[in-house]
Amino acid sequence: MEPKDVEVFNKSTAFDGFFRIDRYSLRHHSFKGGWGPSVNREIFERGHAVAVLPYDPNLDRLIMTQQFRIGAYTARNSEWFANNYSPWLIEGVAGIIEAGEKPEDVASRETIEETGCFIEKLEYIGHYFVSPGGSSESIFSYLGKIDSKKGGGIYGIADEGEELKTFAVPIEEAFSWIDNDNVSNGTTLIMLMWLRHHHTRIRELWNSS
Repeated sequence: MEPKDVEVFNKSTAFDGFFRIDRYSLRHHSFKGGWGPSVNREIFERGHAVAVLPYDPNLDRLIMTQQFRIGAYTARNSEWFANNYSPWLIEGVAGIIEAGEKPEDVASRETIEETGCFIEKLEYIGHYFVSPGGSSESIFSYLGKIDSKKGGGIYGIADEGEELKTFAVPIEEAFSWIDNDNVSNGTTLIMLMWLRHHHTRIRELWNSS
């Protein structure tokens, strides 16, 4: 099916604060043929984003970030998380694409802002939706070549209440997080799994150039 198989009757903004929520009334074609029923759907609008896994092929280690996430904190109200579950998540680098920016520009900017490291090269990983059942957000993900000796410390935009701790981790330890369920950020997990699959090729390529 194609976009023309969707008919929007009405669109309105239900909330516009730090993020925005839009409400749609629509219908779309059915797999059984014809049009399906009219439905109302709310969409969480926060723009599109970029994620980077900063990798040092020389020392074979990553620079990771750790920061407080309100979603992880409130998830503790669910039976699926223990009360002492830490809402400080281990992640790569990430940021929203601002007007006029390209994903590659955001990758470089955010890596400097969040780790102090400069991107020397980028390897594209993928572009995917985060939660398409309720949000339009998509993420462009990359592996970034860095000098990890320049990483580490506390970063963030103080006026926005943002604070990140960055630290270096050997690649094999980072890969063990995948199997030990130590990474609960989906985007970071995707990037780590991609790197584990392409690790030998990428390290040889970047160390030879």
